[in-house]
Amino acid sequence: MELGHFLVLFAVLLISARVLGELARQVGIPAVLGELLAGVLLGPSLFNLIQDNEIWNILAEIGVILLLFEVGIESDFKRLTQTGQKPYWVATVGFFTPLLLAYPFAHFFFHLSLLSSLFIAGTLTATSIGITVRVLSDLKQRRSHEAQVVIGAAVLDDILGVLLLALLYDFGVRQSLNLKSTLIMALSIVLFLILTPIIAKILLNAIDRFDLRQDSPGLLLTLTFGLILFCSAIANQIGAPLILGGFAAGIAASRQFGNRHLRPNPALSERIEHQIKPVVQLYTPIFFVTVGASLNLHTIPWHSTFIWMLGLGLLAIAFLGKFVSGWVIKESRQSRLIIGTSMIPRGEVGLIFAKLGLLCAALNATEYAALILVVSLTTFLPPFLLKRLYAGSKKSSTRSNQGV
Repeated sequence: MELGHFLVLFAVLLISARVLGELARQVGIPAVLGELLAGVLLGPSLFNLIQDNEIWNILAEIGVILLLFEVGIESDFKRLTQTGQKPYWVATVGFFTPLLLAYPFAHFFFHLSLLSSLFIAGTLTATSIGITVRVLSDLKQRRSHEAQVVIGAAVLDDILGVLLLALLYDFGVRQSLNLKSTLIMALSIVLFLILTPIIAKILLNAIDRFDLRQDSPGLLLTLTFGLILFCSAIANQIGAPLILGGFAAGIAASRQFGNRHLRPNPALSERIEHQIKPVVQLYTPIFFVTVGASLNLHTIPWHSTFIWMLGLGLLAIAFLGKFVSGWVIKESRQSRLIIGTSMIPRGEVGLIFAKLGLLCAALNATEYAALILVVSLTTFLPPFLLKRLYAGSKKSSTRSNQGV
């Protein structure tokens, strides 16, 4: 791709994302839907300007890494730990329920092969933390109690999904399971999540001292950005999702993370957050546009009865399998509805599963098209549902206050 051509496309992408995001906000829906729609319009579904290539994928990955860093730095660490076992229960039920429902549905009702059924079921275990977090941000609910539970559960869901994906991909390529390598990867991820925030905290304190001595504009932002990318690169190296690196670095930079040896530094957290927010706002729309662009609606044979039957059945399982995860914890009815709905979006995580299934010949074109239909609808519908749920919550709160 020529540089001039790329720059024009980049400008079109950023402007389209911003304009459609603002239009979505003006009509009362989450801005992320406008950015996803921009991707659908610019992608192969309509204008075919934004295509699946390495440049856009790298920029999109940086966008979601920064988004998760922002989630980490804005997380109320005490509240996150106070959620206790709730995220574990939500993640476990939200992971295994669609897996155990989708596999027999695909294998016994539609007579799909063992490997195809497993890949389809695996795809439905995914949760797109990027989509969910952005929707909660658009609704100004990122720091709510429900958001803390969902963020913890979605991170755990990502870890379980990566381990399952590694197993299934090995099975698809080698026709055998390599449990040893999967267990080593699991241990590496756990150690990474324990050690990385501590090491990042030490490095951030050193960066802070250096920055205060130098008084050089942009120094703190540059060094922090480099640290985020470095943490993400290590996560990728051990087989973990890249976003875990950004999230771990964000936790390290948060106002409350630390102990008597590594004391929290709210002033540093505030400076980092203030400086990095414009960078996050620049890069994250790229991620959502590329998610929208990856949904090629032309690949779905809309006339196929098989696709609609398989797709709608899987769609019901995809919604139900995640929705029930909100009901296994002790919360109010409204909180359970919000948590269950927040876990539904599949987004880019579901697309990665489906693409790898196609690459290793576990899925044929028809099965892949049905999955794309499911991923598309589970990405676009939950933001509307969440908006209605939070609107209903505000109305009920207002009525109860008036009653008092």
